[in-house]
Amino acid sequence: MAAIVEPFWIRKTLEQLDAVEWESLCDGCGLCCLQKLEDEDDGSVYYTRIACKLLDLKTCACTDYPNRRAQVPDCIQLTPGKADEFKWLPPTCGYRLVSEGKDLPLWHHLVCGDREQVHKQRISQSGRMLSEGSVAEDDWEDYLIFRAG
Repeated sequence: MAAIVEPFWIRKTLEQLDAVEWESLCDGCGLCCLQKLEDEDDGSVYYTRIACKLLDLKTCACTDYPNRRAQVPDCIQLTPGKADEFKWLPPTCGYRLVSEGKDLPLWHHLVCGDREQVHKQRISQSGRMLSEGSVAEDDWEDYLIFRAG
């Protein structure tokens, strides 16, 4: 009788993941690449429908992932050591879920085997985003979609 082996995201901590496992946690929703606004009064972070200039509005993939930080200096590099800072990530994010000791959702490609489910289930904003160059920054608050946390 074969032993049942739990998936790597259940049996390993974020710090134990290799580079391939780490990158595979990304569900491809692109939500982390949306512009966010912070409420100055209470520090709440709100996501907008405004996408980083490098985000493909349909596929929700970065168009220049290896060089993104050269073009977008404030692009956030997620690393296992910063898991305590993941609270601003959407509650569906694989990185955030694993850092909180939770399982991945059924639509996550590592669970279902289909990278398109994140779009089919409307987790991503595919087809519903605007490029940051098409909206004046003063108008971003007109495009709020949800509060992080």
